Amino acid sequence: MSTPTRRNLLRTTAIAAAAGITVHSGAAGAAPAERSAPFGPAVVPPGDPRYPDLVGRRYNLRFLGNPERVHVLGSTAQVVRAVQDAVRAGKRIAVRSGGHCFEDFVDSPQVRVVLDLSGMTGVYYDPHRRAFAVEAGATLGEVYRRLFLGWGVTIPGGYCPEVGAGGHVQGGGYGPLCRLLGLVVDHLYAVEVVVVNRDGTARSVVATREPDDPHRDLWWAHTGGGGGNFGVVTRYWFRSPGARGSDPERLLPRPPASVLTFSMEWSWDGLGPEAFARLVRNHGRWFERHSAPGSRYAGLYSELLLFRRPLGRHMMLGQVAGENAERLLDEHVSALADGFAPPSARSQVRMPWLAAGLRGPGEDPGRWRLKCKAAYLRRALTDRQVDVAYQHLTSDVPGLFSGMVSLNSYGGQVNATAPDATAASQRDSILKLFYLAAWPDAADDALHVGWLREFYRDMYADTGGVPVPGAVNDGSFINYPDVDLADPAWNTSGVAWQTLYYKDNYARLRAAKARWDPRGVFRHALSIR
Repeated sequence: MSTPTRRNLLRTTAIAAAAGITVHSGAAGAAPAERSAPFGPAVVPPGDPRYPDLVGRRYNLRFLGNPERVHVLGSTAQVVRAVQDAVRAGKRIAVRSGGHCFEDFVDSPQVRVVLDLSGMTGVYYDPHRRAFAVEAGATLGEVYRRLFLGWGVTIPGGYCPEVGAGGHVQGGGYGPLCRLLGLVVDHLYAVEVVVVNRDGTARSVVATREPDDPHRDLWWAHTGGGGGNFGVVTRYWFRSPGARGSDPERLLPRPPASVLTFSMEWSWDGLGPEAFARLVRNHGRWFERHSAPGSRYAGLYSELLLFRRPLGRHMMLGQVAGENAERLLDEHVSALADGFAPPSARSQVRMPWLAAGLRGPGEDPGRWRLKCKAAYLRRALTDRQVDVAYQHLTSDVPGLFSGMVSLNSYGGQVNATAPDATAASQRDSILKLFYLAAWPDAADDALHVGWLREFYRDMYADTGGVPVPGAVNDGSFINYPDVDLADPAWNTSGVAWQTLYYKDNYARLRAAKARWDPRGVFRHALSIR
């Protein structure tokens, strides 16, 4: 049995090197024209042989939608028409790009029309805006490959190449280069969104970060406000703040020439509570010391995966950028082993940056049923939280297939941006926690969901079962959505779920919602109210 880690559950095979590099043909200074749609629109109802594939992306088998139709769309104009038709018919809409949602935001039985953007995969330079356009259906792997091979630049996006840009960016977007370069949204210049007016008319709007743009609030809402809230994103444009001139090779950051990828293991054999605590505390305290902007360790990204004891091991995987990568990794591992033990297994290989970005684990994630939770940490886990983690990871739960918590590196350049500059408000955290249960059989849903809920509740027992922002915790991450945060049975803190995700930025998000989606066309269980 292969171990269901974050990488081999949440990533699929690497992107094939087939898609081309496209350069926008419009003249500088002219309004950007709609590009020719590669295909579509296709309207796919039940009974069509394409329907099962479009409805069942097989990412999280807990959810399977049954919409009346799926629109496969290839251009913004097609999206406008599809939205207009659905609004006119009074049908509930959901949007899908990569299809990697942990909850049923797209696959809810209330959703009658799904807008599938997998036909919108363009990545090209737009001289009119002096920015790189990325269509919402492009996967992160496609974005990395085209930006790098075409212009030698990148955006600091996620570790999983099959995730769609559409939802990833709206939630803030983080990944292996974020400690060096900030979040993806820190480089977002503009966004194109299909919205619905109060009178029910659908239209497309382009909003930029320019201070005098009357639509700037719509741009801001897409810098961490989460997907499915304001309209249908069809395109993003990226240009780093402060970038000057019209040379596209200077408008986004250059990735490192190569990275040192690594993985290591610690066996559960003989690992008692004191040794477990030592490993976790060493890890957390190291990130307390080395997560400021400009840290010499900013190029180090890691995920410390703490598995349940039956899986036999813990893992740490990640990559280090820079010429001194081997030495930096050695220093990091030495700090983790202080008073504990070095890894029982370790492997590392230096490879070109793009090759590392396009790697996949080669395991189909579609056989898993998933439940996840998340949290931010401003400092290392408390002693009580470490003890709780040990208890739940070693508890005897007959029939429990797997469970884990991953401590993912954060901070660095992410924390150089003010919390209100974007909608992504967690700007002084050092780690992002990702809790996961994965299992193959529907009959075991209650067992696994219940175990993860209790684990999470006990980790945050001091603050009502959820990571209320404070000295240690700093809320949760909207791209790892968890409907339990809105359930008073599991959130007894008295702090609204909106505060856990958005903190003081929620009022501005509500104002944007009222302006751009006054009819509440775009909604799900955790949408902006």
